Amino acid sequence: MPKNKTKPKAKSKTKKSRNRKAKLPLIALPFWIGFDLGGTKMLATVLDSEYKVLGSARKSTNGNEGQTKGRRKIINAIYEAIADAGVDPTGIQGIGIGCPGLVDPAKGILLSAPNLGWVNMGLKGILNHEFGCPVAVLNDVDAGTFGEYERGSGKGARSLLGVFPGTGLGAGFVFNGELVMGRTISCMELGMIVLPGTHIGSTEFGTVILEDLTSRLALASAAGVACYRGQAEELAKKTSGSLREIRSKALAASFRSGDEATMILFRNSIRYLGMGIAMVVNLFGPDHITLGGGLVMEMPKLYLNLLKEEVARFAMPELVKGLRYSLAKLGDNAVAIGAVSWLRQSSQTKGKSE
Repeated sequence: MPKNKTKPKAKSKTKKSRNRKAKLPLIALPFWIGFDLGGTKMLATVLDSEYKVLGSARKSTNGNEGQTKGRRKIINAIYEAIADAGVDPTGIQGIGIGCPGLVDPAKGILLSAPNLGWVNMGLKGILNHEFGCPVAVLNDVDAGTFGEYERGSGKGARSLLGVFPGTGLGAGFVFNGELVMGRTISCMELGMIVLPGTHIGSTEFGTVILEDLTSRLALASAAGVACYRGQAEELAKKTSGSLREIRSKALAASFRSGDEATMILFRNSIRYLGMGIAMVVNLFGPDHITLGGGLVMEMPKLYLNLLKEEVARFAMPELVKGLRYSLAKLGDNAVAIGAVSWLRQSSQTKGKSE
């Protein structure tokens, strides 16, 4: 009997505390949703007019579960972020979403997300129908780069190249306040540059794409082989060589522990990344490059120092002179802030033209 009496009391107390939290008055103010749809995780963030984070919600993307489930996850994450912020839902002003792949910004369609297996997802229509507000759909690295240009490490630059090695490899380019895009489709797909090389997973024999040499997924795959062969002892201890467990932190720890195979992988990967960035430097001549993503944030000095060397090795000397490098400052909020900033800027421009 005493045990039975104790348990209901604990439950009752929890229920009351939840009720008190639920009864707190909602904050009435204008807010925007910035959404980072990543290859591994999705993050919905509630931002006020000054881009202060009021609340957020994070979920695993699990793209292999399909687009229908993914769409429902996106919507649920937004509702959860609004609840976490404690704001009145009627104050929503717009949603900016950054996606990992090619998008049609005008129509608001995610055309192709290779790391998710999703195609032709009409996010603008889906979110507009659900929340009844303006929606901007961008490539995620475009959004992150624009965020850094407007409110982060690239503030004040004339032209900013953003490079983000993550699950894949993405880049964005801002010139005089405008994102560089194709006529109807996002571009700057740095990871899709085709190089001569060998890769048994290549769709074209004798070629390899830059993403397969520089992304976290590429490093993790090669590191898993090294674990199997007994060439990355520390990494094997922490991850058992499982691809799902070999994430940025584990790779960085392996490098710092002196696992020779991991050190070689990083060195080669950054050299290839330097080649790719040098191509963009030769074509567009940016005055500032900002680096972000999990790998970079875990090993900032390695990436900054080696990339400077490699870009200088492969780019024209005149274009490298005076080129600034920085680490992205906005962290996990870069895509959210950039997507919302782009949405608000586009709305203002549209309003002036009308």
